[in-house]
Amino acid sequence: MRDTLSLLLETEFPRLRRERLDTLQLNLGYLCNLACVHCHVNAGPNRKELMDRETMELALAVAGRHGVGTLDLTGGSPEMNPEFRWLVRAARSRGLHVMDRLNPTIMREPGYEWVGPFLAEHRLEIIASLPCYSRENVDAQRGNGVFEASISALKELNSLGYGRPGSGLALNLVYNPLGASLPPPQQALEADYKRLLGEEFGIEFNALFTITNMPIKRFGAVLLSKGQYDDYMVLLKNAYRADNLKSVMCRNLLSIDYQGYLYDCDFNQMLGLPVGEGGDRPHLRDLLKPEKKLPRRIAVGEHCYGCTAGQGSSCGGALS
Repeated sequence: MRDTLSLLLETEFPRLRRERLDTLQLNLGYLCNLACVHCHVNAGPNRKELMDRETMELALAVAGRHGVGTLDLTGGSPEMNPEFRWLVRAARSRGLHVMDRLNPTIMREPGYEWVGPFLAEHRLEIIASLPCYSRENVDAQRGNGVFEASISALKELNSLGYGRPGSGLALNLVYNPLGASLPPPQQALEADYKRLLGEEFGIEFNALFTITNMPIKRFGAVLLSKGQYDDYMVLLKNAYRADNLKSVMCRNLLSIDYQGYLYDCDFNQMLGLPVGEGGDRPHLRDLLKPEKKLPRRIAVGEHCYGCTAGQGSSCGGALS
């Protein structure tokens, strides 16, 4: 697989600094029941990398020391980590808000029937991937049968109270473009999702997050193989908006890989670009040292234009 890393390192993207630390985004591993075309993690069924309990304990200690309020759990499919349930219980007992970046099809895999009830019991916020309301587009991007399994899982989540008015159980969906294009305006697309999913399937949800595809890892390799990389970067740069810089997620978040190393965002993690302080690769245990302060400088590259193009893009959807 061709890699875009060497094309991303030299950049004129503005320098950024971290303002505070509100969220630890933990990548619990690259194991997933799917291998999606747009995946910037290269996750899949054959990946073996998984975060262990010792690293999770370090993350909880760091959250306590630095006043972090939110754990954002991602993967792969985070629920496939054997320590997922232990981590959720430990985090919630400490009063942390926990977000689960859910691939809904995992709920239809044998042995994972517990996922929906467990998430509801511990009142996790769900960010569920559903890259389109069209069966054809979803299956083209994620594999045959994914749309049907996702709809079935979302119906189950609704039955547990997720997405229902007054339940307090937040269910948010995620949209990714099918190819080398920017997402459409988030507000209008959310209205279409709610209308069509409601009319056809009776599904309710709270919000839609539109996320720009990043020109890295699997999606980056696809762009290179199709000769679309240069045009896609021109698209991102031409749509750059400086106003989005104040809201990019890296300014109040640290991304943690399955071994406990620190990155400025999930995308930098996949590129192997550690937090932008230089020197040795920082680790969670470093943030527990009395003399260690929160890393402020953020490592940037050409891919950062993906977060600042058009309406902007983050793990929480559009920025503007």
